[in-house]
Amino acid sequence: MEKGYLVASCLAMSVAVWGCVPAQQSASEQANATADQAMYQPVSYINAAKPGPQIIVIPGQIKSNNATFTQKVTPNNIADFGELELSNANFKILERADLGPMLDEISLAVNMGDVNAMKKFPKGKFQSTKWFVKFDVLKAEPVAEATKGFDGNAIGSIAGTLIGGKGGYVTDTAISSVKTGEAAGVWIIGMRYKVLDASTSEQVATGYFEDKMEIGSKASSVMGFSQSQGKQVTLDTLAQRLVQKCVSDIDAKHK
Repeated sequence: MEKGYLVASCLAMSVAVWGCVPAQQSASEQANATADQAMYQPVSYINAAKPGPQIIVIPGQIKSNNATFTQKVTPNNIADFGELELSNANFKILERADLGPMLDEISLAVNMGDVNAMKKFPKGKFQSTKWFVKFDVLKAEPVAEATKGFDGNAIGSIAGTLIGGKGGYVTDTAISSVKTGEAAGVWIIGMRYKVLDASTSEQVATGYFEDKMEIGSKASSVMGFSQSQGKQVTLDTLAQRLVQKCVSDIDAKHK
């Protein structure tokens, strides 16, 4: 009676794990579904019908020392995203390329809050500019990891031994073939925007937003059939979505 109960329990566990294996989907469908998560998603800005003032987006600062993040995202990437989104919100953008080598000096003066340095720049290039806008990454770090899985080898061996003979061998092979694994990691990214007066570099407005990104993978194998899938919103995609949140706030409160 005990033997039959143990065998039934082993088989039931194997069936339960089998039931956790997702329905078969083509590799192409899985890859495209994952890629869709990372595609650009436009935002509707509530004051987009109202023209905003002329502004210059200057590269901000990335204050995280995480090498994985700084290899993927740069201040210029974020400034590019900022120009795109502020333009979509109907602000008038003075292209950074139009400033030439002056841009680095302006960025340095703004980031240092040096009013005297700002006065030395010729006003002809941006005499009608009202604001400088910059986006700083204050936080970029992985904060959590988790893994879990199932390997049917141990249960298969027990069931095979209890049943014995050819039936035990088949049972052992079937249950031992069941393997599943899952891993996930979560990043938190925090971004601050600053709006500064173009004449004095004094702060006009600021705001801060955080978002999280999960990087994960799943794999399963049963009786020779295997399946794996990953899910990931890239770090630069997350940075771009944080820029959208910042621009939404600027558009809603300060236009």
